[in-house]
Amino acid sequence: MQETNNILESDLLSIDKENVLQAIILAGGLGTRLQSVVTDLPKCLAPVAGKPFLHYVIQYLQKQGVNKFIFSLGYLSDAIESFLSENYPLLNYQLSIETTPLGTGGAIQLACKKADTENVLVLNGDTIFAVDINALLQLHSNKHAACTLALKPMKNFERYGVVTMDENNCIQSFEEKKFYSDGLINGGVYLLNKEKFLSNNFAEKFSFEKDYLEKMVTDKKFVGLHQDAYFIDIGIPEDFERAQVEFGDFLI
Repeated sequence: MQETNNILESDLLSIDKENVLQAIILAGGLGTRLQSVVTDLPKCLAPVAGKPFLHYVIQYLQKQGVNKFIFSLGYLSDAIESFLSENYPLLNYQLSIETTPLGTGGAIQLACKKADTENVLVLNGDTIFAVDINALLQLHSNKHAACTLALKPMKNFERYGVVTMDENNCIQSFEEKKFYSDGLINGGVYLLNKEKFLSNNFAEKFSFEKDYLEKMVTDKKFVGLHQDAYFIDIGIPEDFERAQVEFGDFLI
């Protein structure tokens, strides 16, 4: 619990002002795995310690200097629109709304077309991975990467596949989900070069993970940054309950 509060309340390094970023927050999923405990809300609005989880995501990004947002919405988008308009009237944000499900790739592609920065930070509205965004941006720029992934080390897990990379931080492969005693997982936080991504001319509907990352990994345009930072994904009931405990003393 203390670790959570220290991470979210600390004065984190702000993003270099010369490298302004927009954050695309993916919040359009159906949340089927969480519906047994949260039945009438999108996942990102699930109440955690008395506040919608999206509140913590926005605050965390603001503390790192991100102040421009694009919310990618679909399922129950009206609820999220209402939450934002009522609670963040001064926030600089746009909405990107899927009228039909487009998959993770299609949702990101649609939102990228609204972005006005060279690079966009892409993350999930139901996850917090407390990455050092400045470090991610520095690696992304130095490597002239198409996409830079924040990778979380884990032990004894089977919920995620693992990501391998070489000594130069170039992603080599994405391995399937199974039990691993240790490994690096894709933490779902990406720095994406907007023009390089959009130049692929994908179909309207596709998977970011399967059709972009996994299919194009051999092009050596993806790099990864090892980040041993706080991570929680409230997409399943067990971790949703864990969040209630870990965020229990978090006040704002």
